[in-house]
Amino acid sequence: MTHPRTVPAPRGATGDLADPAFWKQPPTQRLARFAELRQQPRPVFFTERRAGRRRPEQGFYALVRHADVLKASRLPRVFASAPGVTSPEPARWVRAVFGDSMVNLDGADHTRLRRIVQQAFTPRLLAATEVSIRELAVRIVDDMVAERPDEFVSAVASRMSFEVICAMLGVPDAYRRRIARQIDRASEHAGVRRSIGARLLSPGKGLRALARMQLTVARLGRERRRNPTGDLISALVCADVEGQRLTYRQLGSFFSLLLVAGVETTRNAIAHALSLLTDHPDQLALLRGDFERYADSAVDEIVRHSTPIIQFRRTVTSRYVLSGHTFLPGDKVMLLYASANRDAGVFTDPDAFDITRDPNPHLGYGGGGPHYCLGAHLARLEIKAVLRELLTRPIAVRTLGEPELGTSNFDHRVRRQPFAFDAPRT
Repeated sequence: MTHPRTVPAPRGATGDLADPAFWKQPPTQRLARFAELRQQPRPVFFTERRAGRRRPEQGFYALVRHADVLKASRLPRVFASAPGVTSPEPARWVRAVFGDSMVNLDGADHTRLRRIVQQAFTPRLLAATEVSIRELAVRIVDDMVAERPDEFVSAVASRMSFEVICAMLGVPDAYRRRIARQIDRASEHAGVRRSIGARLLSPGKGLRALARMQLTVARLGRERRRNPTGDLISALVCADVEGQRLTYRQLGSFFSLLLVAGVETTRNAIAHALSLLTDHPDQLALLRGDFERYADSAVDEIVRHSTPIIQFRRTVTSRYVLSGHTFLPGDKVMLLYASANRDAGVFTDPDAFDITRDPNPHLGYGGGGPHYCLGAHLARLEIKAVLRELLTRPIAVRTLGEPELGTSNFDHRVRRQPFAFDAPRT
């Protein structure tokens, strides 16, 4: 049985976005499928299976064109983030216990919470963060040169993103190792559909890690409300917007979002950066030859080409026509940033990696609107700082083989990336 109001999608591991096997394929095969979908006259519907049963009413429309993703991103009154932007959506009891993440809120609730958070990002805090990012990049690459590790993600990419967030938040050193483990556990299965058996063998593993993170930040929040120290947690618990402050539950929810989303996405972008520059020596030579000229455009191209966040979900709230299809209330859509960033109608030679690309209206940080990534500026600074230290010193590093990628329909995760040092550059 096919969905009654749309073009049916072919089944099978190579073409069905609702099939977990699709996301186990190499990225090149997935991108080829997105290109096919962009040629369809209307958004394609994919049926999702639940608990071993096929229920045609459950599924999503894939928005794959740049214009469609951009439009939906900027129409939150029609394409809502609530009740959840990931799949599966958070259960009601999870939302009741942990609070709603800012990415899952709309309207006044989202605006109020975002204003409190934005007020905490003071110019003084951001200036201090920029300095700490540069200093941290120097220290990490110094350690890399001295210790000569053979795996890039743990040695550089993960360390950079995690330590920047912890320093900005004001997480004490004594908490950091424990929180790093909790982040890994909380994000391990993001966007991964596991078997029933696997879910029964490890019930609530991610939720337990999330609960521990929230308890940690609640403890820190109480300490900082009594004795502010100038970090982001202090600013968040003391911020007052029209008489409103973050509750400890809201603080914990934002803390979890910033740690998991901020650490994961920036880590993956940095890991992809080294791989892309190794695979494209002409672009590496260009960037290395004039770093200040090309650094900013290189960062944008790295984010476009790798697209660390593959997709977010939305729920349709009212009748709306987009690309020749009439969406009805309750319909689910998948905003595929990974496809939008390869749209040949927007990007010339979209599969090419070109650090001189201009303009580069990629959707790597979302498509604008109220949910545009709060940490976009921070992510750019981190990627640029690491590249500066890797490319402007008399060292030469390169990846060895293909990266070990995670299996997820949510983020373009790099689990491991072996790398090596070449002879020092003169």
